Amino acid sequence: MAAPASWQAQEEGFKEICGLLEQQISPSSTADKSQIWQQLQHYSQFPDFNNYLAFILARGEGKSVEVRQAAGLLLKNNLRTAYKSMAPANQQYIKSELLPCLGAADRHIRSTVGTVVSVFVQLGGISVWPELLQALVNCLDSNDINHMEGAMDALSKICEDIPQVLDSDVPGLAERPINIFLPRFLQFFQSPHSSLRKLSLGSVNQYIMLMPSALFTSMDQYLQGLFVLANDPATEVRKLVCAAFVQLIEVRPSFLEPHPRNVIEYMLQVNKDADDEVALEACEFWSAYCDAQLPPENLKEFLPRLLPVLLSNMVYADDDESLLEVEEDESLPDRDQDLKPRFHSSRFHGSENLEDDDDDIVNVWNLRKCSAAALDVLSNVFGDEILPTLMPIIQAKLATSGDAAWKDREAAVLALGAVAEGCINGLYPHLSEIVAFLIPLLDDKFPLIRSISCWTLSRFSKFIVQDTGHQNGHEQFDKVLMGLLRRILDTNKRVQEAACSAFATLEEEAAEELAPRLEVILQHLMCAFGKYQRRNLRIVYDAIGTLADAVGQELNQPVYLEILMPPLIAKWQQLPNSDKDLFPLLECFTSIAQALGTGFTQFALPVFQRCIDIIQTQQLAKVDPVSAGAYDKEFIVCALDLLSGLVEGLGGGIESLIAQSNLRELLLQCCMDDAHDVKQSAFALLGDLAKVCPIHLHPRLSEFLDVAAKQLNTSKLRETISVANNACWAIGELAIKVRQEVTPVVMTVISSLVLILKHSEELNKSLIENSAITLGRLAWVCPELVAPHMEHFMQSWCIALSMIRDDIEKEDAFRGLCAMVKVNPSGALSSLVFMCRAIASWHEIRSEELHNDVCQVLHGYKQMLRNGAWDQCMSALEPPVKDKLSKYQV
Repeated sequence: MAAPASWQAQEEGFKEICGLLEQQISPSSTADKSQIWQQLQHYSQFPDFNNYLAFILARGEGKSVEVRQAAGLLLKNNLRTAYKSMAPANQQYIKSELLPCLGAADRHIRSTVGTVVSVFVQLGGISVWPELLQALVNCLDSNDINHMEGAMDALSKICEDIPQVLDSDVPGLAERPINIFLPRFLQFFQSPHSSLRKLSLGSVNQYIMLMPSALFTSMDQYLQGLFVLANDPATEVRKLVCAAFVQLIEVRPSFLEPHPRNVIEYMLQVNKDADDEVALEACEFWSAYCDAQLPPENLKEFLPRLLPVLLSNMVYADDDESLLEVEEDESLPDRDQDLKPRFHSSRFHGSENLEDDDDDIVNVWNLRKCSAAALDVLSNVFGDEILPTLMPIIQAKLATSGDAAWKDREAAVLALGAVAEGCINGLYPHLSEIVAFLIPLLDDKFPLIRSISCWTLSRFSKFIVQDTGHQNGHEQFDKVLMGLLRRILDTNKRVQEAACSAFATLEEEAAEELAPRLEVILQHLMCAFGKYQRRNLRIVYDAIGTLADAVGQELNQPVYLEILMPPLIAKWQQLPNSDKDLFPLLECFTSIAQALGTGFTQFALPVFQRCIDIIQTQQLAKVDPVSAGAYDKEFIVCALDLLSGLVEGLGGGIESLIAQSNLRELLLQCCMDDAHDVKQSAFALLGDLAKVCPIHLHPRLSEFLDVAAKQLNTSKLRETISVANNACWAIGELAIKVRQEVTPVVMTVISSLVLILKHSEELNKSLIENSAITLGRLAWVCPELVAPHMEHFMQSWCIALSMIRDDIEKEDAFRGLCAMVKVNPSGALSSLVFMCRAIASWHEIRSEELHNDVCQVLHGYKQMLRNGAWDQCMSALEPPVKDKLSKYQV
């Protein structure tokens, strides 16, 4: 029943609920917490339970502050779930109890009230609570610190969670609420109370992104306020001043243009702040400044003062957690919380994957890392210009001796790695000295010097590999390689991790250079495999997988396989299907299968069978977790990707395995899954299977084609771009194998592809390339269906074709072009210039037959276009394009 307007709390209910809350928060209470929780949940069924909570929070005189706070926090959580179903009278009662408490004498009560108020605003907006704005204004103008602080606390939470609410029109109000509050916020910048300065500045900062007109027109006053607060005694305030300048430079750099020197000068000072958090906030400014593409000259004159500050901030702080962790010996098993969540990125078919490699070794952001990142960015902007200032400082730090100065030496090595890319032109002539200096540090007695030396060497690995052409460079590469392998077998976990990651980077750069050293590399990696704990094992898998990708077929020799495979197979047999430690092992096998090609045949059967079992178990778990265990889609994704690796490696040799399995049915399920990454990997496998054994897809061909076509025709294409990309590629691969049998979906797919090509600027390069190729393949297979519609897509299709590099897939697309022109020559007339550019994009057409077809197309148009029309077309082409076309004798 709805509460009457004058709701009254009953003594009995009040006592009972307070009693439960007391038990819930009491650390010494012997009561069963889950039972109390259930009891409170039971009370939540009563319509006026939340009224009681509001009453206890607002008027629970005689009750402890903790109990009143607990009532408020429970009220906040209940509002989130029950707000919509609450009787208006109850909502009204709760609101009326909250407002007088904004200025409560106790700070904790004020803060809890502020939280509940902001949740109300989040759920219902401002217009349904007109009294709130007036109450907040009255508190801000009251000159009573409790009232001012309580109102500011509520407002700061509203500004943080839902800033747009204050910057929108409210019925019955002449202006937007932000116009009423902003002048008061700015006024509080000058308050003697640090809490008000902090809350008001934090609130204004929330509007930098939204930039309401009220802030836009008060910008000068805001900037002056920031400069006034710049040297505030309160660290929280100084931190917010830095955050404001960083945000302004990211979002509205033009506002800082008139004051670049003052802002840079200030940031330089605060970057040395005694408080690390303030210094960290200031340090973010340098990368933000460079990213904003403001004139670098403004920063240039400050570099001689800025670089030493960055370097001194790169020295490990005494409380850095790495210093505590680094003592861990390799024999200590990892705790579960040491294992960071890992993410498998699904297989992607195309010229660019969307994932971003992270160079960083550990993920906690602090002043040291931020300073190193700033130095990296500055080195990319200013290049070698920073070396005359930087190198003497690095050299001085490296020259310090004695145990006490190890952190300075470590920071110098970190700095060298940070500028390795940006300053390579200036450093390259000294590369051999740098490497000669770093190699002995791999054996330093301090583990963090050993680990940072691994990282810094990896930052130079591209250039170390480039130098292997001559004798000295060859010896240098060997020393680095052997040095990193030694460190892979370090007894310290942090060093193992750094060495293994650095080695993986070196492998990517060195590729076939590694072939002559494969035996010694494999011996070290498999030795590490035998002794590492769980967390670092993942990095060994990565290094083995990267090695396989780098050397390919070279790995397919009995002597190497005898070192590599037995330990991996033993691990494979030891892990159950539900163990997440299988993921990196499945990824590792994927790389090995692709590298060995048919050499993987001897290991294929158990691997194939297990992938099928994993997918089957997970699909069962999805519908029946009780009998099959918890569902985790990542198992399916990894298993699908390993199957793709097997198909790619074994080619037609996989046919007998597929014939005896139910892979087709499982794969169709996966193509219809709701999870994007499952579908992405499923369509990649569908395309791979279409290439080698389409016969086994045949019984379900129409379903596969239908579900693939659906992925291209979606309003949410941007969110599922990788799925669409793989589905598009798979349709093309199927088309050229089953030919006429794609007929039922051809027109549906073509209309989707035409739309994609017309919006090419907004979509990623890979999807455009795959769309152009698949369109061409469908045209080649069914020219009589596609050719009548040529004029709708020729122009955008030819533009896309001219961006694709020479390969088999591009050949297929041009076979489609020639087939359509034969059916409907007039369809391409209006886009002839674009067609000529697409033909000219070939470096060389390897297929003689296709070369002749293209020749024929061009000659056909030359004969068709009389009275100077052909010459007019030719004169519209750029000289390099005309040169390229001359090989077709037109």
